[in-house]
Amino acid sequence: MWGLQEHLTALAIDELRVANWQRSNEGVKKSKQSKPPKPVERPGTGRKRQDKNSPERVAKRRAALERAAERRRAIAAGEIT
Repeated sequence: MWGLQEHLTALAIDELRVANWQRSNEGVKKSKQSKPPKPVERPGTGRKRQDKNSPERVAKRRAALERAAERRRAIAAGEIT
């Protein structure tokens, strides 16, 4: 985890990058401007590819699919209206 100093430094970097982006696009048509800069990634934000397919998440997804299939079977059998 980051401390206060790291968060403030990242914020300062983000603000400087936005200010430079604004100055570089000054007087340029909106359609011709470059894309705004992305903020510095903070810890705990943004999903990483490995988190998306973690064993826990895969197990939860599988369990949800099984519950949905069981519910569909119960609806088709008339047990649930």
